[in-house]
Amino acid sequence: MEDQIFEANGSEEYREEKEDDVVLTQHGYKKLQEELEHVKNVKRWEVAKRLEQARAFGDITENSEYEDAKQEQAFVQGRILEIERILDNARVIREDEINLNQVTIGSLVHIEDMERRERFSLRVVSAAEARGDQKCISDQSPVGKAIIGHKAGDTVKVQVPSGMIKYRVLEIER
Repeated sequence: MEDQIFEANGSEEYREEKEDDVVLTQHGYKKLQEELEHVKNVKRWEVAKRLEQARAFGDITENSEYEDAKQEQAFVQGRILEIERILDNARVIREDEINLNQVTIGSLVHIEDMERRERFSLRVVSAAEARGDQKCISDQSPVGKAIIGHKAGDTVKVQVPSGMIKYRVLEIER
């Protein structure tokens, strides 16, 4: 099965979809590219400076600043590898590919909490894209899993640690 793939540079190419593909919105792909650029060109050099300064204090065997800097260096390098893996396996969803008839990755979903009568909006994204963004929800989260595939007007029950919550899908946008 072949899909049309949008790459961030604007070109379109055909390639076979792989099992380890990571689905990203165009915005999420760009955010990850920016984070990678920052981590590689700013954060990595800040950590290298910290290591250099910590070495200047002398004996590194009992130097907590050196150990902290080494741990941060490992974290930064791990994050670089993680982002590169995600971007290398990214399948970017074009906005015009987002289905308005049912909730999919990339959908902006307007929801109502049936018990509290509160309305809010969330963008459904992949777990790789959801990192810390309050306006996004992972398709792997309990709410994300529950609403995927539903249509406007559907009522969805979601099992969360605190119990069962009922949501109504009000509207789906791109």
